[in-house]
Amino acid sequence: MATSDGPRIQRFVEDIFRSLHRVEQHRWARAYLRALLQGSGKKTPRRMAQEDFLPTAAMRGLHQFINASSWDWRPVRRGLARRVAATASPYAWTVAELVIPKNGEHSVGVHRRVDPATRQTVNCQRALGLFLAGAQGAFPVDWSLVLSGPWDGDPERRRRARIPEGEKERPVGAYVLDYAADAVTLPHGAGLPWVLDLTRCDDAAGVLTGLARERLDVLAEVDPGQIVLAGQHTPTVRTVGGLMGIRHARQPHVMMRQAPDGRTKAVTIHTYTGTVRLPQLAGADGGSRAYRILERPALDGRLPARYWLTSLTDRPVDEVLSLVRGRTAALSAVSVLQNRLGVLDFEGRSFPGWHHHMTMASAAYAYQYLDDDPGHPLDPPPAARAGEPSRAGAS
Repeated sequence: MATSDGPRIQRFVEDIFRSLHRVEQHRWARAYLRALLQGSGKKTPRRMAQEDFLPTAAMRGLHQFINASSWDWRPVRRGLARRVAATASPYAWTVAELVIPKNGEHSVGVHRRVDPATRQTVNCQRALGLFLAGAQGAFPVDWSLVLSGPWDGDPERRRRARIPEGEKERPVGAYVLDYAADAVTLPHGAGLPWVLDLTRCDDAAGVLTGLARERLDVLAEVDPGQIVLAGQHTPTVRTVGGLMGIRHARQPHVMMRQAPDGRTKAVTIHTYTGTVRLPQLAGADGGSRAYRILERPALDGRLPARYWLTSLTDRPVDEVLSLVRGRTAALSAVSVLQNRLGVLDFEGRSFPGWHHHMTMASAAYAYQYLDDDPGHPLDPPPAARAGEPSRAGAS
């Protein structure tokens, strides 16, 4: 961000942070945003205060704004989501996980857990980010800190971290459904489909049930052991993987995709010849919802088969699977947030402080990549190719 960006960043802060009524809060929001975008090294108040473009003794103001000020991050994020939805030509919502390694045990939400990918025990904070995917990439517009263990039941620890009474330990799927319930009220984003990786979600069927109740469409990658009901008149209980293993129950579909080296290659997708339902939906709102199964067969025995359930049963396979690029873009955005915008660097211990920092990082990402000011060309957003989706960062 160049120094000449002053008027633009001023307009951006006045718009996104309009719920902050004090002049000094706007001033420190601009300073923190500039430091995240222009600063080098770790994005902590102490380190950012050393940048030449910030006033002398800025550390106290930056620390106060993030860790001690009482401003509400929720209307700021709401304003950010509205701006992205109105500008980025959005086509899908998605959720990505962020694991933040920590050395100590005092940072809010820090706990020990087994990393599903590496099977190693890590000391970390675990966060879930809501992303709005559009033509310009995927933009983070909300965050949740997953609380567990003592953070859920230790009153003294919760008091010190200033954790609100309503914040309790919940399944990951509950956060996704909270996001969905809020998103349906957002102009330009209400009816968009949800693109999710539920392969590591303990309650994938519950998430799909909740989205069905909100009448929201979904493309969800699921575990091959996901239970479904197959057949119209006398439905039988089957697993997704088992059902797609029946040769006459599937049909091939060939998609053309561009490989990383630029060459075009054919990708075979199997589709279930009929539709399936979820047992958990029986008698609930949306209980008659039908899903199509899509399978990406195993490749030369090196990569396992992958499976998706989608409520978009009337759309072409190519069009449905092209939505996966939204998750690819979200994972690219997570990488930028980690490596350039400091989401791993928060050193405070309070719940509000963590949310303030994550809100500022999200605003910095939107400022850098959301091209809603034609007079100020921005850096190109991270690539969001419609080719083979990545398995990294499953939520």
